[in-house]
Amino acid sequence: MKARLALSLAMASLWHRRKVLALVCLTLTLSVSLLLGIQYLRTEVRQSFTSTISGTDLIVGARSGQLNLLLYTVFHIGDATNNIRWSTYQKLREDNRLDWLIPISLGDSYRGYRVVATDENFPAHFRYGRDLPLELAQGQWFEGVFDVVLGAGVARTLGHQVGEDIVLSHGGGRTSFSNHQDTPFTVTGILAPTGTPVDQAVYIGLDGMEAMHVGWESGVAIPGRTLSREQAQGRDFTPDAITAAFVGIERPILTFRIQREINQFTGEPLSAILPGVALSELWRLMGQFETALLGITGFVVATSLIGLAAVLLTLQAQRAHEIAVLRATGASPGLIASLYLLECLGLALAACVLALLIGTLAIALASPWLLNEYGLQLSLRPLTLSEWSLLASVPIAALVVALIPAVNTWRQSRRQGFGGASDQ
Repeated sequence: MKARLALSLAMASLWHRRKVLALVCLTLTLSVSLLLGIQYLRTEVRQSFTSTISGTDLIVGARSGQLNLLLYTVFHIGDATNNIRWSTYQKLREDNRLDWLIPISLGDSYRGYRVVATDENFPAHFRYGRDLPLELAQGQWFEGVFDVVLGAGVARTLGHQVGEDIVLSHGGGRTSFSNHQDTPFTVTGILAPTGTPVDQAVYIGLDGMEAMHVGWESGVAIPGRTLSREQAQGRDFTPDAITAAFVGIERPILTFRIQREINQFTGEPLSAILPGVALSELWRLMGQFETALLGITGFVVATSLIGLAAVLLTLQAQRAHEIAVLRATGASPGLIASLYLLECLGLALAACVLALLIGTLAIALASPWLLNEYGLQLSLRPLTLSEWSLLASVPIAALVVALIPAVNTWRQSRRQGFGGASDQ
């Protein structure tokens, strides 16, 4: 009965001061939305980050550190220390324990975007996210020597369409003065957005990479030695070397044994890394920033809660008459003090509910735009345990903050006396 009375009094008090407290609730709602949004983004970005490559058991490249090998093969950052001989790649293909291999050859660019030379195994076996395959938004995969498929980000930024001709550049820099003018490539397909570095690359065949470099042995085009598109037709362009290879293992239990054997390969110095382990190490190095960002957001919420306490203390002087009336009608100091706790709890819960609604609406509206414009994939999902815990901490913190005016009011109520009232 007392609990019901306290709740009805608290609701009436909130409604009576709705104009002032609505602004406090709005401030707290925005703070909680920011806190929950940062935590949600942390989780989603981390999931997207760790799911940049999926289903690949090993990445094999020239002897190098695992982060360097991961960065230039998956994230297209940096350059390889060396190449792998084609004969070595062929030996790997002969290993019956390996289910599939995807050769990767790097070194060129297109207007700042990395050119990745590969073969039909790339669309067949490369996976990202939760084991999602690559899909084409337009056109088809490359079949001819001078066919090219563009990542979604490249096509969107540069405005290319299927059927256009583009000229690739020699070297991996953003600005290049050495272009493969004699061998333009025709856009045959555009990938659907993936929210991964796949969107920011240009894909050609291994034979196309070799064909456009005929006559470029010294790093520049030698007049009379380069090939035109017509001259390249019908010729064999088996590469001498590739940059790296993605490996799928038929029996994952053999992964560590095969990794050790590749690292000890006597034919040439190789490195085989586990993508998941390398991604975890890279995220650990990058995770300090997002932790600091979450801490700053926590301070914003704390500031809003302190503002709530300041408003309640300010209103306390205006409630002296109200408290006197309640005491005269038999309300105990404990009941009066509990009103502050219930009001703060009500405001905090309302702010949390509004923050959830705002967040859900924002993600539903913004996720397609973020994927198309920035390659960031966000999806609506139930909150994780850590996110629920973070959200639950707001009402708890509000109750702690409410103790300040509640204790103050309790003391004042006891001093007022009003003989018939119980001072419990």
